[in-house]
Amino acid sequence: MKRLVWDELRQLRCLLLIVLLALMTTGARAELVIEITQGVDDPTAIAIVPFAWHGTGSAPEDIAGVVDSDLTRSGQFAPVNRNDMLGLPTTEKEVFYRDWRAIASEYLLIGRVSVTDQMRIEYDLFDVLRQTKVYSGVELGPVNEARMLGHRVSDKIYQQLTGIRGAFATRLLYIAVTRVPGGKDYFRLTLADSDGARPIVLLESREPVLAPTWSPDGREIAYVSFETSRPAIFRQNLQTGAREQLTNFRGLNSSPSWSPDGKTMAMVLSKDGSPDIYLMNLATKQLTRITRHYAIDTEPSWMPDGKSLLFTSDRGGRPQIYRYTLATGATDRLTYEGSYNARARVAQDGRNVVMVHQQNGKFHIALLDLVTNRLQILTSTELDESPSIAPNGSMLLYATKYAGRGILAAVSVDGGVKFRLPARDGDVREPAWSPYMSR
Repeated sequence: MKRLVWDELRQLRCLLLIVLLALMTTGARAELVIEITQGVDDPTAIAIVPFAWHGTGSAPEDIAGVVDSDLTRSGQFAPVNRNDMLGLPTTEKEVFYRDWRAIASEYLLIGRVSVTDQMRIEYDLFDVLRQTKVYSGVELGPVNEARMLGHRVSDKIYQQLTGIRGAFATRLLYIAVTRVPGGKDYFRLTLADSDGARPIVLLESREPVLAPTWSPDGREIAYVSFETSRPAIFRQNLQTGAREQLTNFRGLNSSPSWSPDGKTMAMVLSKDGSPDIYLMNLATKQLTRITRHYAIDTEPSWMPDGKSLLFTSDRGGRPQIYRYTLATGATDRLTYEGSYNARARVAQDGRNVVMVHQQNGKFHIALLDLVTNRLQILTSTELDESPSIAPNGSMLLYATKYAGRGILAAVSVDGGVKFRLPARDGDVREPAWSPYMSR
């Protein structure tokens, strides 16, 4: 079990100063780039025509470009190059199916963007082979959220063509680390779109920041910060920036995890001896200890129904995944394959669990089907950690090493689609994929 020990803990600068410094921080330091490394064998060809812009000046965002990038990143689609398009229709009457059959496009997406008091995106999806319109939609929102509106278009198109709800209009949390040779590193808790665009530094520190996680409504986050004399768990409101320190105990304070109803937070504390799992009532701050073992119990993760939690424990001699049932207090071991399984995260279907799995001395991301008990290794890199599942359960993010740097990478739950998200500068680690965001 990896144990993080840090020397020289000191007070962080106040939150206002952090925010001011974050605003001055060059965005490229935390910005991620997309490098697709593997897709499905026969991706669906779709033509995404540049959307017509009805407004003054230039369009604030290339909405069609956002959709093109999203669908490409899914690995399931092969968007047509704009230079190969034989026409640029923006309304249904301008669509000539023969033009799109000629370039072997199976689907066609067109759209129109306008702005009055807010941005309005109208779009139409056509089945080229059947020569029919299969979907029309409208997205409305602030102009400064144009890129997120584009992600929402992507979500609707993805769902229409795959039957699975899209997760492009979600956000990512991650820790960006800038190395300082001979000095203290910079740790930046960063919020970005699902494609790594529009990074915002929420917290900047010369002390470690760890384990970011989301509230179920996506309005708050929690994380561990070493800004006091010891590691402490904080919660933070994303809209107001208000922070609250939840723990200040001696020893370990780590692994915050919100319950599905948002009322309780699971966490790891060692204030009473060895690390154990505790539950905190977020309204009263009352703590309930749910594991009592001389071994290390850590990394709690809620099942979607809120009736049980998964956690990592070495009570059997090596780290394995266990389930604690709240109603009975029963603890059951879930993993037996391999000598190391840790950091479990559960998909919303309650069936698939992703985890860090050791095989032949190397750490990979694996998926355990709780119904069949089949364990499938999804990654081929060697130092993989911190998996986080998209809210639609189709993809997962994890941290790994590539070309000597810490990066984020993604893989589909069937292992068929893979891409990397390295930062333009520095290392990135500990991704946390948001739930579906309220508008």
